[in-house]
Amino acid sequence: MKRIIEETQVEPVAHEPAFSDAVIAWQKQHGRHKLPWQNTRDAYRIWLSEIMLQQTQVSAVIPYYERFLRRFPDVATLAAAPSEDVMAHWSGLGYYTRARNLHRCAQRVTDEYGGAFPADTLLLADLPGIGRSTAAAISAFAYGTRAAILDGNVKRVFARVFGVDGYPGQKKIEDQLWQRAEALLPLADIGSYTQGLMDLGATVCTRSKPSCGLCPLQKVCVALATDRVAELPVRKPKQTVPEKYTAMLVITDGAQVLLQQRPDSGIWGGLLSLPEVPDLLDEGSGALEDLLGAALLPYGVPENMGLERLLPFSHGFTHFKLHVAPYRITLARRLDTVGEATHVWLDAAKIADAPLPAPVKKLLLALFPQYSLI
Repeated sequence: MKRIIEETQVEPVAHEPAFSDAVIAWQKQHGRHKLPWQNTRDAYRIWLSEIMLQQTQVSAVIPYYERFLRRFPDVATLAAAPSEDVMAHWSGLGYYTRARNLHRCAQRVTDEYGGAFPADTLLLADLPGIGRSTAAAISAFAYGTRAAILDGNVKRVFARVFGVDGYPGQKKIEDQLWQRAEALLPLADIGSYTQGLMDLGATVCTRSKPSCGLCPLQKVCVALATDRVAELPVRKPKQTVPEKYTAMLVITDGAQVLLQQRPDSGIWGGLLSLPEVPDLLDEGSGALEDLLGAALLPYGVPENMGLERLLPFSHGFTHFKLHVAPYRITLARRLDTVGEATHVWLDAAKIADAPLPAPVKKLLLALFPQYSLI
């Protein structure tokens, strides 16, 4: 134990059964056992939960997971579904690349593996949206494969227990953490060990206000012994977050609103959203009205009252912050020129179930409150 307490740098280690034994024993007594995706060997359900849980809290995932399963109960159903249906059931969960990869992965598993997820972690990691850690988790839970995971929660546990200096996202540090993750694998009970690491990071060794007194590893934790729990893991170096600006057009015709499908790549890829024009900011209302007038030409003639400026909002993405200035334009006469596959007039009654980005859906439901509870 003394050797572990004094250790401050990550180095390859020999198998340490005391570590895994402590995690397994704690998980069986104090870990989570009643999550919807637990107590099953169904690789489809395990895979679905692992993808949804990437960068998303358990409490937020559970209702999406259950609703998704009701619509897509197996991998074949998901593979055969239209992409817009998949996106609609993912809408609001964020990080939409996950949904597109999920759909492509289901199609590959169906086409290449007859609908059965492979147990081999290398084959799993080759599928869309499944990296090394996720592949290990799927294989461990579904097939009992002895494979190491290293998600954000596990990195935090390792960084604190072993006193890891350096940002875990840095390749050199991450490689060393992978060496440790492999060395610490137990010879048996891999499912309980894997779940135990996840549970420790999610419920005990949390980012802020960790419950060190409840941790089964407190006696060998370098961070606790050296009063560095708040310092570890080392945070990512701060960078200035870029800010972008856009104007969204809420073009309505009675109880219908004009939507445009976004490209598959980029933010909100594949979802329906509002048409956009550059936000002119301080260039004056006249310039803005000219720009909006030109943007409206293909769709119809606005009412005499012109445009209505709605309450602006902001939305944070991983690499930038988007500031949106929405404008409502009510048409007096609609032109039948929106024949492009990328545009659609949507009934307001269908907004709640449409594949829309969460902030756009919130905006539209506020404009059509009579449909917000349907």
